[in-house]
This record gives sequence, C-alpha cells and structure tokens, in this order.
Amino acid sequence: MNPIVAIVGRPNVGKSTFFNRVAGRRISITENRPGVTRDRVYCTCEWQGRAFTLVDTGGIELKSEDAMLKQIAFQAKIAVETADVILFFTDAREGLTPADYDVADYLRRSRKRVVLVVNKVDEYSPDKLFEFYALGLGEPYGVSSEHARGIGDVLDAALLDFSPSGSEEDDGSLKIAVVGKPNAGKSSLVNRILGQERTIVTPIAGTTRDAIDTPFTRDGKQYTIIDTAGIRRKRSVGDDVEYYSVLRAFDAVRRADVVLLVVDAQEGITEQDVKIIGFVHEEGKPSVVVMNKWDTVEKDTHTVEKFEEKLREELKFMDYFKSVYISAKTGQRVEKVLALAREAYEHASFRVQTGALNDLLMDAMRIAEPPSYQGRRIKLYYASQVAVRPPLFLLMVNDETLLHFSYARYLENVIRQAYDFSGTPIRIQVRSKKEDE
Repeated sequence: MNPIVAIVGRPNVGKSTFFNRVAGRRISITENRPGVTRDRVYCTCEWQGRAFTLVDTGGIELKSEDAMLKQIAFQAKIAVETADVILFFTDAREGLTPADYDVADYLRRSRKRVVLVVNKVDEYSPDKLFEFYALGLGEPYGVSSEHARGIGDVLDAALLDFSPSGSEEDDGSLKIAVVGKPNAGKSSLVNRILGQERTIVTPIAGTTRDAIDTPFTRDGKQYTIIDTAGIRRKRSVGDDVEYYSVLRAFDAVRRADVVLLVVDAQEGITEQDVKIIGFVHEEGKPSVVVMNKWDTVEKDTHTVEKFEEKLREELKFMDYFKSVYISAKTGQRVEKVLALAREAYEHASFRVQTGALNDLLMDAMRIAEPPSYQGRRIKLYYASQVAVRPPLFLLMVNDETLLHFSYARYLENVIRQAYDFSGTPIRIQVRSKKEDE
C-alpha cells in the first residue's frame, strides 16, 4: 500500500507551501499567519516511480492553552499516529525555538521515522544547518519551498525504505481485495474462505481498520486475500483514523488483481455500493459482485431475476459484471467466489490475436457504418491489443475526433460478443494516422 508521509512542525514554517509544491497544484492554503491550516489536507503524489500519500497538518503548539490551537495540535497528532514517515519542518530564518524542541521531543516518543527539514534556506550554506543537529533527529535537509530547492532530496530521504510502485516482489499469488460498505460481511466472507477466524467479526460497523493481507493456498493455487475497512460516504467518516482506513481500502483496490464487492443483500445495492464499484471500474480491475446474507432474504422463484435486473439497472456503466449470491454465515455458495474471481482475472489477462481482431472490427464496421460528421467518416486502418489487465485495444484511424462515444461502445460490444471478457473492463483508445504513414 502507499506509504503515508505527514508534514508537521510549528506554525509559519512553510509546510503548506512545500505540500503544494509536491502536489503540483495549490491545494493547501498558504498564508503567513498561524492556524490557517486546521483540518488535514491530503494528496496522492508520486516521486521517482514511488506513489505515496502526502498529508499537510496545522502548526503544532504543544504548550498553548488556546482551544483552537489545541484542537489543531490534536489533529496533527492523529496524522502522526497514522503516518509511516514524518517530515519535521523548522525555519532557517528564525532558527531553533523552544517550540521546535517540544515538537522534536514528541516525535521521538512517537517512534516514527523522522526526516528533519530546515525550510527557507534560500541560499544553501552548511552553517545555516549546524544548529539544527541539536534536535537529535539526524541530518537536517535544507530546502526552500518557495523556490522549490532541495525538495527532491527530502522526498528521496522520506521514501528511502519504500519500493517503487508496482515493483514489489511478486509472490505469484492472485491478490483479491474485499471491499464494500461497513457491516456488509466482508470479514465474515474472508474468514469463511480461509476457514479460520483471521479477522475480527462483530455486528459493529467499522471493526476492521486496516487492510489485512492473508496468503493461503487452495487447490494448489496461491492467493492473497485483502480484508479492508468499510467504505462509508465521505460525510459519514467520523474521524481521521477511519479516514486513513478508507484511504488504505482504496489503495488495496489499486494493488489487487481482482476485487470482490460485498453487498448486503438485505439492503440491496445502494448508491454507496455503486460508487465503490465505480471506483473499481475506473481503476480497470476485474471484479465480482458478491451479494451476501442471501440466507436472510425472503425468496420466490423470481427473486434472483429481480436482483439481477436491479444490478443491471444500477451498473449500466459496467454491464460486464459477474455476480454471485452467498451467505458467509452459513457457507452457502462461498466456494464459487474464488472460482469466479480467478475466472474474471483470466478474462482480464486474455489477449486477442491481431489478425482475428482486425477481421472482427472491419466486418463490424461494414455491417454498421460509423456516423458521418460534416461529410467525413472515421476509417479504421488497423487494430491491435496492446495491453492486458485490463485489456486495451488501440485503433489506428484517419481522425480520432470522428469516433463518437456511442460507436466506440458498439465496437466494445462487438468485441465482447466475440470473446468472453465478462468480469473485466476493457479499454479502447484511438490514434490518428495519415494514410501515407
């Protein structure tokens, strides 16, 4: 999962300016007065192939009796507790202050790795950094956030212990993230699949806080199942610890090979479920919709059909979905979940031969000609599948602006009818090419 890097320090040391520099845009408010940054501000960033979550915090004044400043300090402390690395900011112009010593003592007690940053070093000189060794936090890094100097060295130091994104050693297992709203039965499903009480299960929503990875073997195949915190609506997230738990759930989706969306069948699919699976779709992950607590639903001969119709209605944007109706509590049809997950992953890994793909699309365009625009029609020169997981098809055409989204959808449906890509999104990209190239 992405490491969390928190920026802390007393007020007016340039934390927010640094944050905005790294984020590449103005997200955090920068004003030369204390107390402007109050709530935590976060951004997903990348440096030298390493993705991480950067968190800006308000200025910490540990000995202040001001109610607002005490609340800001409390929120900053929560950011420290949830972070993997701390960037401790000080000010070269003002030099060391008693408040710096107070924050340094607090950070030492946190036992988190700390990178000491001396900001506002407009012209580098080792003399300006010597006094900061007195904090006992190792080598100070001189930077100028305002002029974007020294930022790369700080990020190198902060991310030293973390691998580049996607470069983690692959253990060969199929990584399955289990996501959904709180109390949908995610942990119960994980425990049923594993055959053991690996994660805490209670009727209290929000019991699972972190994304918990568990490797296991089934029928000679290796898996890693990732149980995640319940993803609430943004306005319902109650505290910063839960907020970061949700961030880790989204990160689990990004690093998974397949995603299981667990839905409470008693409630049916909700707006929040649709938002979660929409995120999975946008990330290009194969997925399975798992309707849990099926044993509690009153049924007749058409119940499944009604549920499927509702899913088709709510998931129009991803009509390739796979679904299964289970009870994690009783074990009903749980054995099908892994099989469907592996099937969705195999479909996402399938590659269509270039010759067959071109024949298919050329025939499709003869059967249903593309619409014309100002007397011009899109012309396909050739097509190829250039990637898998998700399958990505590149179409070389005369003018990419002539491809209407509805016709692109038609071509996608043609591909899906010819090849089984159920359970996985597919992508179509077009690129213009002149006839004489």
